[in-house]
Amino acid sequence: MAPRTPGDRTGPRLRADAARNRAQILAAARTAFRELGTAAPLDEIARRAGVNIATLYRRFPDRDALVQQVVLDGFAAVAEAARRALETAPQDPLAAVERFLLRLVDERDTLVLPLIGGPVATSPEAVDLQGRIAPLLDEVLAHARSRGAIRPDVTHMDLITTGALVCRPMPYLPAEQAKALATRHVRIFVDGLRPGDARPLPPTPAHQDITVHLHPDTKGG
Repeated sequence: MAPRTPGDRTGPRLRADAARNRAQILAAARTAFRELGTAAPLDEIARRAGVNIATLYRRFPDRDALVQQVVLDGFAAVAEAARRALETAPQDPLAAVERFLLRLVDERDTLVLPLIGGPVATSPEAVDLQGRIAPLLDEVLAHARSRGAIRPDVTHMDLITTGALVCRPMPYLPAEQAKALATRHVRIFVDGLRPGDARPLPPTPAHQDITVHLHPDTKGG
């Protein structure tokens, strides 16, 4: 083997190429799964990503590995949005809630999640990330309650459900119009969180009542 010269950067360049290919495959998979479901042909995903099918299989050995990574990335995005909301909640908790929801709107192309029609998460990493979101949002709401900024019957499930609803695709609208409508509904929702003469809410399902439907193997356990 010829010795590497100081200007030979083949190793780092290959690693950068691999990372770029992986990102392109995941982006193409998210789009294909939204349009065609998780049975979307892998060769179609590879074509959209601009790579050959062998490259796809080098990054993801089978369909399940690709699906699970797409879901994992979605939960990671929601957990990061919740973490950032908690950072700003002590100063202005309602603004933190609004930023949380609007961040989801901005990143909804990444959010291939069960609550918005995506595949069910089964990997331990995805389940762990999913479990981090509710406690973070509960802390945001605790800051709001301590300041009297929010009606007392709001729960983290209201935030999660609203996030899922505003992130649902609007396939027949241009992206800018869809985002404008989602932003309007976020602001209407946030204004409805304020205490006042609002009617009492019906009971909310507990977190486990929702998630049990996303993990069929746990039903009846």
